[in-house]
Parts: sequence; structure tokens; C-alpha cells
Amino acid sequence: MTESGRSIFFSSKPSISACASIAGPKEGKGRFGDLFDIVLEEDLLGQISWEMGESEMLRRTAELCCKKIGLSISDAEAFLSGDLNNQIIASTFAARALEVPFFGLYGACSTFVESLLLGAMLVDGGYRKNALCAASSHFCTAERQFRYPLELGTQRPPSAQWTATAAGAVLVSHSSAKSIARITAGTIGKVVDRHIKDANHMGAAMAPAVCDTICAHFKGTNTTHKDYDLIATGDLGWIGKNILMELLKEHDLQIPDEKLIDCGASMYYAEQDTHAGGSGAGCIAAVTCAKLLREIEDSRLKRILIVGSGALLSWTSSQQGESIPGIAYAAVLEGEPNE
Repeated sequence: MTESGRSIFFSSKPSISACASIAGPKEGKGRFGDLFDIVLEEDLLGQISWEMGESEMLRRTAELCCKKIGLSISDAEAFLSGDLNNQIIASTFAARALEVPFFGLYGACSTFVESLLLGAMLVDGGYRKNALCAASSHFCTAERQFRYPLELGTQRPPSAQWTATAAGAVLVSHSSAKSIARITAGTIGKVVDRHIKDANHMGAAMAPAVCDTICAHFKGTNTTHKDYDLIATGDLGWIGKNILMELLKEHDLQIPDEKLIDCGASMYYAEQDTHAGGSGAGCIAAVTCAKLLREIEDSRLKRILIVGSGALLSWTSSQQGESIPGIAYAAVLEGEPNE
């Protein structure tokens, strides 16, 4: 593993040998509904609370990921995961059930890409043979934690995004007879704060951090957008993506609109009334596992850059009048070379 500024190059190019995704009923009716491994009929999953429902969704996703390549969950040497709940209880309770060595992560909605980078470091450094990297989110748990209880029926402003009920997991390994993609490089995020205080305007809070990480990645890896078939951001939504495009122009980066997609802006149809689009830690996780990795495996995409973004707020910080810092992590995913 070598470094260049904030960017990291993985010498062994760790393999993504399996991936899995589970999505909620609303997400199942969206653009990628037929791509998710499982679409839930109801989002409580038979549990007594939304939080336990999210944890059960994450547990099932992790187990399904290993099952796809014939591994028992006990064969996973590390489980790196996070979510949006207080003390990341969806992940910690899932880890309790899975009984796998656990790293609990919190990068808000950037957590999945953060877990990919850290999992690749563990494998590339020889500390683990494999690492299960995951993230989840749930509309009902996030709304009552960061905004208002659903029972209030509070009207959501146009800038608000819909937290995706979804989870995604990948198994990062040294080598595999079947390799969907390889993690070849990445860039560590920095906390960026443009003093946005509106908890219903996540796109504006996160876009500056995404811009900062993309610029740092291009510089640290000596690449441009032309070196990638696609650049996929996490969950900026339609408004946040537009802000990002304007910020990139200020840095003389003219990325074609069709080359830069946002998972949150793409996940739902306009008539599903998500306002500014999707968000949540499970958003980029599920879309990467269901759509992007499939397109790499099918050779429709050869090299992509995924950039997970997170808004680092809490209910307490919002009540105290604090602004909302953002962070973004980037990872380069490449297909296997043609023989």
C-alpha cells in the first residue's frame, strides 16, 4: 500500500468477491427495484421497532453476501459496518447476532465507502484474508432521530431527501476464483463545513465535502474524469448534485453530466415524491451492490470512482444551533482485465 497525499494505492488490488443488497418496499418500486437481491414486503421485518428492523435487514444482507460464494458468516474475518442510529445500534446488534470480529464505523451516509477503504487496508496489509464491508439506513429510524417523529405528520420542505430503507454488503478478499471488481485506490475525506444549519438540506451540507474529495483524488492519483467510465456520488439528491457541479466548475473541473451520477438522485422515480431524492447510509451501499458492481462484472463499466458523502450532524448538535459538517470518501473500483 502506497500513499500520495490523501490518496491510497492498494498494491494487491483487493478483490470484491461477493456483494448483496436488500431494499425496502418504496425502494423496490424505484429505478433499481429489479436489481436488488431482496425487496422487502414490509420494512419492520417482523421486529418490535424500526431500529431492530434495520438491524435485521443488515444482518440478512451480510449473511446473504457470504452465502453467495458458499461461505459461512463465521468465515468472515472482520465485519466493518455503520448506520445512522445513535451508537450505530443497527450495526452493533447485527454484529452481536453474526458473532464476527467487528469494527463499528460512523461516517454518516459516507460509511459504506469508508468501510471499503478500511476493509481494503486490512486485506492489502495482510492483517485479514477477508473483510465484510457494509452499511444500512432506514427511513423511519432516521426521520425520528434527525427530524420529527413520523406520527406528527410534519410537512417536508422541497429540499428534503428521503432516507433509503436499504442495506448493502461486499466481501473484500485477497484473491478469489470469482472476482466482481478490485479496489485499486481511494482517497480519505476531510471534514468540510460551509455553515449549513438546515437538517432538511443535506445536499447543500455535503456537496462541498464531495467537491473537496474529488479534487484531492484527482490530484493525489494524477487522474481526471476522463480516466473513469463513471463517477457515482452517494446521496446528494438532485439539488446537491447541481450544487456539486457548480462547485466543481469553480475548480475548473467540467465533468459531463452523464458521467457524474448521484445514487440518491437516481434511486427513485420523480412520481414517488421523495422531493430532492434519496439519502442514507444504505443508499450508495445498495446501489453500488445492486447496479454498479453488476455493470462492472458484465464489463459495461471498466473503472469507476464512487464517492460516499456524509452529513455529520446529530439531534443534539442541531438543537444547539451547530452547523452541519460534511465528509466524503472515494474508492476506485475496476473490473478484471480481459484475458
